[in-house]
Amino acid sequence: MLYLWSTILIVLNGFWLVWDIFGLPGNWLIVVSTCLFAWWRWDQSVFSIYTLIAVAALAVVGELFEFFGGMHGAKRAGASWPGSIAALAGAITGAILGTFLIPILFLGTLLGACIGAGLGACALEFSRGKKMEQSVRYAVGAGLGEFLGITGKFALGIVIWFVVAIAAFWP
Repeated sequence: MLYLWSTILIVLNGFWLVWDIFGLPGNWLIVVSTCLFAWWRWDQSVFSIYTLIAVAALAVVGELFEFFGGMHGAKRAGASWPGSIAALAGAITGAILGTFLIPILFLGTLLGACIGAGLGACALEFSRGKKMEQSVRYAVGAGLGEFLGITGKFALGIVIWFVVAIAAFWP
């Protein structure tokens, strides 16, 4: 019966993993589901405390990737600190708007976040007197940084999913 419950957990965690693409806290839902399962079946020692700490740490790193991706991309392209903050605000706004305005599964949120990060950095830097060519360069950096941040978080989510899947069936 334990293997059936473990399989259900792994399938549920796969569902949570997909949420990362929407900019939702899929990695954290995997961690919470796994911790609740571990607590529920603690007497059977399905997951060690070290496994739970490891997946939580990976989730923190994934959030940092996503949160600072656009900011870092804009900064590396040469944007100012306020331009980097505008990229972060644009990414959040763009992800929300993109989900509804670009009704293509997964792609709307991803494109919205990347475009929003770029527009945020570009608009702020242009309004501060930068030339359009420079502002567009900052926008491209912010958009690429946001894309890498989201894909980095998703990649860490895959690692988290595999760690939990292997630990669930490891003797």
